[in-house]
Amino acid sequence: RMGCWILNESLSIILVLSWLGVNLYLFIDTFYWYEEEESFLYTRVILGSTLAWARASAVCLNFNCMLILLPISRNLISFMRGTSTCCRGPWRRQLDKNLKFHKLVAYGIAVNGAIHIVAHLCNLQRYHWSQSAQAEGLPAALSKLGDAPNESYLNPIRTFHTNTITESLTTIAGVTGLVLSLALILIMTSSTEFIRQVSYELFWYTHHVFIIFFISLAFHGAGFVLMASRIVRGQTPESQLQHNVTFCRDRYAQWQTVAPCPVPQFSGKEPSAWKWVLGPVVLYACERMMRLWRFQQEVLITKVVSHPSGVLELHMKKRNFKMAPGQYILIQCPTISRLEWHPFTLTSAPQENFFSVHIRVAGDWTEALCQAFGAEGQASKELWSLPRLAVDGPFGTPLTDVFHYPVSVCIAAGIGVTPFASLLKSIWYKCESQTQMKLSKVYFYWICRDPKAFEWFADLLLSLETFMSEQGKAHFLSYHIFLTGWDENQAVHIALHWDESTDVITGLKQKTFYGRPNWNNEFRQMAYAHPGSSIGVFFCGPKALSKMLQRMCRLYSSADPMGVHFYYNKESF
Repeated sequence: RMGCWILNESLSIILVLSWLGVNLYLFIDTFYWYEEEESFLYTRVILGSTLAWARASAVCLNFNCMLILLPISRNLISFMRGTSTCCRGPWRRQLDKNLKFHKLVAYGIAVNGAIHIVAHLCNLQRYHWSQSAQAEGLPAALSKLGDAPNESYLNPIRTFHTNTITESLTTIAGVTGLVLSLALILIMTSSTEFIRQVSYELFWYTHHVFIIFFISLAFHGAGFVLMASRIVRGQTPESQLQHNVTFCRDRYAQWQTVAPCPVPQFSGKEPSAWKWVLGPVVLYACERMMRLWRFQQEVLITKVVSHPSGVLELHMKKRNFKMAPGQYILIQCPTISRLEWHPFTLTSAPQENFFSVHIRVAGDWTEALCQAFGAEGQASKELWSLPRLAVDGPFGTPLTDVFHYPVSVCIAAGIGVTPFASLLKSIWYKCESQTQMKLSKVYFYWICRDPKAFEWFADLLLSLETFMSEQGKAHFLSYHIFLTGWDENQAVHIALHWDESTDVITGLKQKTFYGRPNWNNEFRQMAYAHPGSSIGVFFCGPKALSKMLQRMCRLYSSADPMGVHFYYNKESF
């Protein structure tokens, strides 16, 4: 099945290989430039190849720091998703992997950062050794430059008794390098799946250390020029014209007396990090300014509903708000926190005159929000007394592509059903208005642990089931609900009412299944029913199930280009 995987992921593989190729090209090109450039010949005499390792990794760091902000520029990605002329089919699916690419670039920064740090630590030790009594010849002569008037130094460690770490921390480059390292460690360690699940707030706050990271990055590059460039220096162009290194390198003892060999002069290289990151930083600054502008816009809360299983439903209105099925918004509640924005999928349809979200208690912020809006058994509050909300968005997600496939499979686990509420409502409205659609068949699967969680969604399914039956389109939607958790009393109740015409839990004609789906059977049946079709699989739920579904898509996609193909799409924020 490797051929199927390559066929489905070919564009992703090409993009990743292109990213790796650019990194490799930049590294090798810069490495050999510093290994062969004459202006750094004397620097290499002291430092050896670690100079090239430090500079090559620095260029790759700049390249990846340029890319790191682009995948999280939500408005840019939503704009590109909406530009159908440049983002069709496979290209559009790449936009849905923006967070994966963001993480990949972060790993690139970490690897090149580690190489850069180790190389510079070696450089400092080599500088230090060249000032020792054991050093002799050209390295010793180069290290003593700068002691006499009208001489510029090459070795920043001026005496053997100098502490290299202390000396490096007296420079802008050293201090900002330390800040960059600590910021990167903090950002990456707090971005693990465990930390995000345990405390999203911790992840959110520590991730904003990136502001300090980019400010330090700009000053880090400038630090090699400011304060006489204390770490990496090369021969000046003027000195190269007067001092031929090929001729003079072996005559270092006569530099003061031989006319063709005056004392070489050194200076730092012009900073370039800011040139790499200026564009993306400005773009991201515009992104934040747009969020600030949207923060000022009034959001009118029209309805608050508290559902079982700790789910809060909010209906809102906002001027000029336009959405598509499956999109999400960012919500801030200044009463709880003036800094935190949290993503929530829209559960309303574009045809409705409001937009809504369903919020499950899953952390300190959501718990505080539910309490502020009178959920969890508290007394309901008047709408005018509710805290103010700010809304940013909407933003595109993979689910907006459901209507681009002739057959779509929608799979939800738990509260992951929320994005499909908007989709099913939109299908209902499109069928009611008899809008022509490319989509001809929808398979809907919902796996849930708590029977109470079905209550708020069952009404939507019931109305859709009734409407489709009346329109003669009962075949259009096939839905399968799986309950994975129940107690003994519920089991007895289910058994007693099993022969009734409607399901005892949902009230639907389609009976609820108990246990987990056999995905092999489900995918096999769909592949058999739709030979030669492109089938979009859309999922919102936990990582473990996501991996299984992705494996099923690869397993049941045909190696024949004319056969059935399953295209996997996962919701991610």
